[in-house]
Amino acid sequence: MNSQVLLVEDDRELRATLRDALLLEGYKLITAASISEAVAIFTHAQSAGNSLDVVLLDLGLPDGDGESLLMQLRKLFSIPVIVISAREQEGQKIRLLDLGADDYLVKPFGVGELLARMRVALRHKGVTVSAAVTCYEGANVRVDLASHKVDCKGEEVHLTPTEFNLLARLVRSAGRVVTHRQLLSDVWGAEYIEHTHYLRLYMAQLRAKLEDNPADPVLLLTEPGVGYRLAVFESIE
Repeated sequence: MNSQVLLVEDDRELRATLRDALLLEGYKLITAASISEAVAIFTHAQSAGNSLDVVLLDLGLPDGDGESLLMQLRKLFSIPVIVISAREQEGQKIRLLDLGADDYLVKPFGVGELLARMRVALRHKGVTVSAAVTCYEGANVRVDLASHKVDCKGEEVHLTPTEFNLLARLVRSAGRVVTHRQLLSDVWGAEYIEHTHYLRLYMAQLRAKLEDNPADPVLLLTEPGVGYRLAVFESIE
């Protein structure tokens, strides 16, 4: 199951940037712009039995300082918390780390560094996360998730948002089977895990756009009764 991240950040532009980067990496993301909103999300997640895996926490929030939220979380949860803040004083960093933050990243920072630190924090929790696959090439098809571009035989292919999201999920697990339930949950949402007809319809559409012979696919493979797999081809030297 994909790790679920809570991003507590009131800067709309940074929130959008991090949202795109985290979704591209395959994380599930919930955002909050204030302490009260974050507390409500935690309360709802706890009552629903849903677990959050890591928190990215800004300090300067409209209804208080993120430090107070960190203290609340540490009384109840062991979830990894990475502070992201423009405050760079050493004393501030030490204080937040002593209060229970797992890491402290000073703005501005590179998205790659944030992702690496998240992987470290999750490993400390016992969750192994590898850097996501964001490019794929095989059977005359090239997919670049970062640029949101798909080419087939050198020509750009237009995909609907749902078609692209489905293909992206398979790219991130290229060579491995992704179950029907996992695809439905990740692409459409947990409430759609029984709607397997969605998968059949959209997979047929993808094959029609990317396969030479959609009736006999070599790229988008069916694992009967289990799910689908994006084939990986060995390069020939």
